[in-house]
Amino acid sequence: MISRIFFLAMISSLVLLSASCSRKKQSNVAGDDAIVIKEPASPFVAFNIWIHCGSQNDPPGKQGLAALTAGLLAESATRNNSYEQILNKLYPMAASYDSSVDKEMTDFTGRIHKDYLEPYYSLFKDAILAPAFKTEDFQRIKSQMMNYLKQTRRFSNDEELTKELLYHEIYRGTPYEHPEEGYVTSVNSITLDDVKAFYSKNYTRNNITVAVGGGWPAGFKRRVRDDFDALPSGEIPPVTKSQPASIQGIHFLLVEKNTNTSPVSIGFPMSLLRPDKDFYSMMLFNSWMGEHRNSFSHLYQVIREIRGMNYGDYSYIEAYPRGYATQVPPTNVSRRSQIFEIWLRPVAATAPGNLHDRTLFAIRAAMRELAGVREKGLSPADFEATKLFLKNYTVNFGATLSRRLAYRVDDKFYGMPDPGFLNSIKAGLDAVTRDQVNNSIAKHLQSQGMWVVVITKDAEDFKKQLLSGKPTTITYPGPQAKEVIDEDKIISSYPIPVQEQNIKVIHINDVFE
Repeated sequence: MISRIFFLAMISSLVLLSASCSRKKQSNVAGDDAIVIKEPASPFVAFNIWIHCGSQNDPPGKQGLAALTAGLLAESATRNNSYEQILNKLYPMAASYDSSVDKEMTDFTGRIHKDYLEPYYSLFKDAILAPAFKTEDFQRIKSQMMNYLKQTRRFSNDEELTKELLYHEIYRGTPYEHPEEGYVTSVNSITLDDVKAFYSKNYTRNNITVAVGGGWPAGFKRRVRDDFDALPSGEIPPVTKSQPASIQGIHFLLVEKNTNTSPVSIGFPMSLLRPDKDFYSMMLFNSWMGEHRNSFSHLYQVIREIRGMNYGDYSYIEAYPRGYATQVPPTNVSRRSQIFEIWLRPVAATAPGNLHDRTLFAIRAAMRELAGVREKGLSPADFEATKLFLKNYTVNFGATLSRRLAYRVDDKFYGMPDPGFLNSIKAGLDAVTRDQVNNSIAKHLQSQGMWVVVITKDAEDFKKQLLSGKPTTITYPGPQAKEVIDEDKIISSYPIPVQEQNIKVIHINDVFE
């Protein structure tokens, strides 16, 4: 969940703060030096306070507690100022501070022009170190969260919902199973005392990493670290790594909703993590397969560009929440377990009698391309073109101080040494060979066991059509090239070997209840 205090003259954030409930005790404990990016010429100072916990730390029956706690801290009164006073003081600074919660990370982020550093920092640190925990603030934040769970999540963004449901199915029985915001019933049960207890347990000095960027004055970095070291100490028991079960066969989750477009998410567990030697190889493959929001990618060309079926088609080797809102990869969503994911943005139905053909055709096309690249790998021309593209495109990943510092925090999570991931991408890609890429594809990808999540009208009819195995047709408003028509015949009959017992149908009103 992301919560923000918004103001009119908002300047883009310089720093994302991140937190990780890590696979092992982090090395940054009380007294350690902060993570820093020093840029003396910068007129801004940015903060990154990393609390080492996330939704995986939610107690049973209280899923969403980490998100509700962080949201309350970021948008409520402190012991020194009412919420209204905070808003009034931040407004003329054109400033804000934010909170976010992922599976293993909680972040508090802020940035300010150095002319306002003292008054801003006083408000920012109080939000984390001196929360008032007022009943009226708690009720307001909880009410907002309940509205999100009952309405916004179910009815405003089907694309993001399919991705959340995909993770839910793949990670059943693990700490990653529930979405960060929790369920309707679990959040409804959370009390202010639950929030206070979660804060006392997890917001301790040896469970926090401080990161600072920009042009701060002498001694300021040490002062920030000392301020957070004033918190009580506390040891947080490590959370067992979320290890999803292997998937046998093709599984579908069909969500019944009155809609004329159908988003699709396809995925399966993958052992790859950022520090692994295969990562740059798979990064290059993934860019070829489905670089987020880029027409360069193969899936985009096959489904969107040639056939005009939807807005975009992408793939991911790392978690990519809120993809609808960003062009570049999100930071500070580091995880010890990842999946390979294909995201087909909503496919529109054509006619009442042909309601599901286009969606099924897009799914068949994506599955066929996945199986094809695993069998054949990248061609020499595709390999060279993708390497050149990616080396130039990834310079955007660190375009702001905020993102550069956030990547350093992610380096800390993964235990990556200097110069860190962001500064190693070019050299890593330079060293990759085509054989390494194709070997990595064969090692990490498969096409026999996966989950497919679809939100669609008349889900039972979708199920019948899926089980029938009948070809799915596609029509065009105008003439199409012969080679495309010929390939369409192959795609339309591409097998989806799913068994009836592996298809679940639920109603949108029951999602994450």
